[in-house]
Amino acid sequence: MQKLTPEGQNLVNDLSNRYNLSQEAVIHMIGAVNNGGGSMAQFNCPELGGSGQWMRGGMTMVGDMFNNGLKNTVNNLCSEISNALASMTIFPVIPAGTKGSNQWWPTNLGVPFSSGAQNNIRYAVFPHRLAIELNGEVTVYDTLDNNISGVSQQQGGDTSLTFSSQYGTISVSTLPIVSGQGIPRAPQTNFAEPVQNNFSNPLSTMPKMDTQQNEPKMDIKQNASANTIIELIQKLSQLRDAGALTDDEFNSKKNELLSRL
Repeated sequence: MQKLTPEGQNLVNDLSNRYNLSQEAVIHMIGAVNNGGGSMAQFNCPELGGSGQWMRGGMTMVGDMFNNGLKNTVNNLCSEISNALASMTIFPVIPAGTKGSNQWWPTNLGVPFSSGAQNNIRYAVFPHRLAIELNGEVTVYDTLDNNISGVSQQQGGDTSLTFSSQYGTISVSTLPIVSGQGIPRAPQTNFAEPVQNNFSNPLSTMPKMDTQQNEPKMDIKQNASANTIIELIQKLSQLRDAGALTDDEFNSKKNELLSRL
């Protein structure tokens, strides 16, 4: 179990009792919200229905998309955790530049102008440098003349990463390594488009676009399963966060998807 401060342990005890969850589940959710900067979380907690997403002031996604009670539980729990992270020290402070720290990148890089996380991978973008942390190991890349606007992780459990620059979508593995071991190469497939603060935004699994129009055209069968619908809504949400869709476009597509259930 992850080490906690005394007030962090008190918080875990309180949330565990009030939400009828194990301490391990509460700590998992605290870590997920913490990794999301206090404003979002991606989690996989069996006690909360498995995989899901939470965004502060936005949508809450759970495995059982029609279980509104579970959605409310996740939303309330994550909101409380977010408030607690802003007002108390839950985890012991780890010096910047060391493994486990919120400032996990080498201190000589300074302050990143963009960062994000998903599961076991974190990234931070600096002038001419991209830092990637995988399973606690940090690799720093030379970004050459690329102006990075986002980084994303390939769906399916592998570690392939791409970033978006003025030259399009490019694999991180093609960049020169400044320090570290590098991210293992994965089979080359279609990659995801970038997001601002969220690591998951895979266009490779989105329905085909109509190249004759500016607006994405969903190719969805009328009898699509509920799981397919929720996955597409999640990806639309990520595209909205990335700036690829406006709120109106997102809501229109979301309503279109929900109408097919």
